[in-house]
Amino acid sequence: MYEPPETFSTIMSRDNLRQDDQAEREGSLSITRVSNITVERTGKMMMRLFFTLVCLTIMLQFNIVSGLAKTSEDSGVQAYSLEAIVELALAKNPLVSSAEGQIEQQRGQQTVAGAYPNPTISGYTGHGELRDTGRAGIAALLGRESLTEYNMTVGQPVEWPAMRAARQRVGDIGLAVANVGMLETRLNLTSHVKVAFFGLLLAQQDAALARQNLDIVEGVARIVKARVKSGEAPQFESIKAEVEVLKARQQVARADNAIRINRVAVDTLTAGALGPSFVVQGDFWVMPKELQIDGLMARMMDQHPNIQRLLKSVEQSDWKIEFERQSRLPTVTVNGSYWREIGREAIQGGLSVPMPLWYRRQGEIASSLGAKRREEAELLRTRNELARAVHQHYQNARTTAELIEVFDKGLLKQAQEALRLAQFSFQQGASSLLEVFDAQRVQRQIQLDYAQARHDLSVSLARLEQAVGGTL
Repeated sequence: MYEPPETFSTIMSRDNLRQDDQAEREGSLSITRVSNITVERTGKMMMRLFFTLVCLTIMLQFNIVSGLAKTSEDSGVQAYSLEAIVELALAKNPLVSSAEGQIEQQRGQQTVAGAYPNPTISGYTGHGELRDTGRAGIAALLGRESLTEYNMTVGQPVEWPAMRAARQRVGDIGLAVANVGMLETRLNLTSHVKVAFFGLLLAQQDAALARQNLDIVEGVARIVKARVKSGEAPQFESIKAEVEVLKARQQVARADNAIRINRVAVDTLTAGALGPSFVVQGDFWVMPKELQIDGLMARMMDQHPNIQRLLKSVEQSDWKIEFERQSRLPTVTVNGSYWREIGREAIQGGLSVPMPLWYRRQGEIASSLGAKRREEAELLRTRNELARAVHQHYQNARTTAELIEVFDKGLLKQAQEALRLAQFSFQQGASSLLEVFDAQRVQRQIQLDYAQARHDLSVSLARLEQAVGGTL
């Protein structure tokens, strides 16, 4: 459990106590009177010191655990958990809408692939007259020599079954690719949200530590000013203390700016659903105990949406090649027609067959073969990249977990103890103000490194989930 260092309010109170006792001894007229005054004032001062120490300890413990500069209740802003932000991102982010649009598009392509070709209907009509009837000697036999003529032709293309089946398979697999693409989009978006969430959580904890450091440095400055005013310390000690206060305020300003930047990053992933003012609540992740690299690699190969999508893309390329090969066989059109002319009425039927003499879709077949090779190469590259990512993030997580264990086992306590000793030595006059500030900076840096290590572990685990293709 983290224990806050001895506060400088306690040091200041003890220095005041020592000064009061010295003044009483120098101005006393009686040893008995000095003793009584000293005992009485010492008791009161010790009670005030004890009460101050308890209050500051509770405040520091609460701030370290919460990691927030202000609680959501105090600041009046909405607090969101990781699960709530992920849910909002999946509902509002335009990447999800884009993936849904891709699914709708492929569903339309599937409908197109299963549709039958429409028939063609053509018709002609016009006025016709019978000529040269006198030469033939049949004019007297004709009842009329003019008539409205017309004809109509109906043509229905008939696809080869193998070509139609290949086209339908291309459409079906295209829809399956879009569905897997949606899973891939959700996986990547969830990982980005988690990384941004942990970044904002780290920024909030850094801001909390920066404000704690500012409070302590301002307490030191007050002590130094009191000593300078009483003549116990030179003037430049006060100047150094003011410089440290300015540095601490700059750190607070930088921490607040980091919060704003990380807040915008999280809000962008939810398409502005969180608003400009909010905080995140939660804690960093810990390393799962039973996490083996072999099991992670097997899960990645079996379930990762990116690999599944590329496998289906390769299968789709195979069917595209089959479709182009089957398309070399011409599509037959069955025709039927009706003719009505002067002196003639006819019903006819026939076939229309394109002859592939000069071109047999060599270009389309070659293009489909090239597309398949590209998809296979992309599949191999993706497998290698994901395998590298799994190993990298797994090793990063293990290394960071070991570093956190070092912090938990003693480094935090050692830094706290070093600061306490420096404060005690400063109280006794055995150390300088610079040594106290150095100890304070070391302790704060260790706290920052500890928070950064926990953040890095959480980010590594989130990216490991992305590389594996699912939760750990």
